Amino acid sequence: MIHRIIEWSLRNRFIVLVMALALFAWGVFSVKKNPVDAIPDLSENQVIVFTEWMGRGPQLIEDQVTYPLVTNLQGLPKIKYVRGSSMFGMSFIYVIFNDDVDIYWARERVLERLSTVSRTLPAGVTPQLGPDGTGVGHILWYTLDAPEMDLGEQRALQDWYVKFALQNVEGVSEIASFGGFQKQYQITLIPNKLLYYKLSVADVINAVRTNNNESGGRKFELSDIGYIIKTSGYLKSVEEIANIAVATQGGIPVRVADIAAVQMTGETRLGIFDQDGEGERVGGIVVMRYGENAAAVIDKVKAKMQEVARGFPQGVKFDIVYDRGELIKESVDAIRHTLIEEMIVVSVVVIIFLFHWRSALSIIIQIPITLAASFILLNLFGISSNIMSLTGIALAIGVIVDNGIIMSENAYKNLSERYAQWQQQQKK
Repeated sequence: MIHRIIEWSLRNRFIVLVMALALFAWGVFSVKKNPVDAIPDLSENQVIVFTEWMGRGPQLIEDQVTYPLVTNLQGLPKIKYVRGSSMFGMSFIYVIFNDDVDIYWARERVLERLSTVSRTLPAGVTPQLGPDGTGVGHILWYTLDAPEMDLGEQRALQDWYVKFALQNVEGVSEIASFGGFQKQYQITLIPNKLLYYKLSVADVINAVRTNNNESGGRKFELSDIGYIIKTSGYLKSVEEIANIAVATQGGIPVRVADIAAVQMTGETRLGIFDQDGEGERVGGIVVMRYGENAAAVIDKVKAKMQEVARGFPQGVKFDIVYDRGELIKESVDAIRHTLIEEMIVVSVVVIIFLFHWRSALSIIIQIPITLAASFILLNLFGISSNIMSLTGIALAIGVIVDNGIIMSENAYKNLSERYAQWQQQQKK
């Protein structure tokens, strides 16, 4: 079989050259399309189910949320195992699928099962899927440099402006906010006064909920003009909450201010984010979508950040604290320079040892063609250009020229023997 291939190649050298050029062109196109990252993605093929039930202890979360979810999700097809983790107010379920399973197919299967499992959970508890990212999806961390704004205002700017703008960038799965205070109205009940007025916590909650609502009316026509009637009852200040009537006793309304302290404050925090020991900061983490090109996504996010910064208040700007783009650039450039140096050294060694330019050229030309063709296989198997894959290609350069040298020496030896036999026949 090999002899026939060699014979056909010798008789159709032009076709072989055209095929080699086509393979090289395809490889160059694959190089441009191959995703670039600094490190390979070795994380498991997983889907995360996150459930929040604030105010409950880990044991209650484990019994009423984590355990029912784990037992019901174990019956999904093509899964390896299901892991659960319970903590104060939160539950995490990690559904690990086989490596050959498409991640979005897996997410659909999990959603289908959650639609039936949710009915067995406590009232008000709704499990939700985590972002469609991977364990190495954190590609960019940034903070807001806003010395004139307090932490609550910075967090509001991050949550209601920056986050929504950056989430529209192609390839971004999620913008995870951190730091600062999430503003909220907080009602601190006084137990003694609740007992005095014979009220319960549920009474206060129901009063606040029913007074924080908006309802629509109907269309009213007057003088050929239509008016839409509606009532706007959303609470907008601490004073409005404090004046809500919870009950009436002896013809006198019992207000929220009579049984509780109302204030504007921040949500309970589990930690802080301090930058360089200079104080707290507010920022976000850019999570890349599964299978995207990290370098391209980072460039798009940075371009979007420049656009978003135009709408900032005066004195506010972005401060990038972690940028994998720099690591990608330095890593890939280092490997690229190593590849070029190895190609030059190998070419010089081949020329010196063979000392025959046609033989050396036939071997050297294999290096760029083989390197370009290797990226075709990288794209085929979904492998990015990273430190590991490019280092493997660099180590394989010696193997590439070894085969060519052996074939050239073998051809030269056979030709020499045939030439000697021909000379002997001529003498006879």
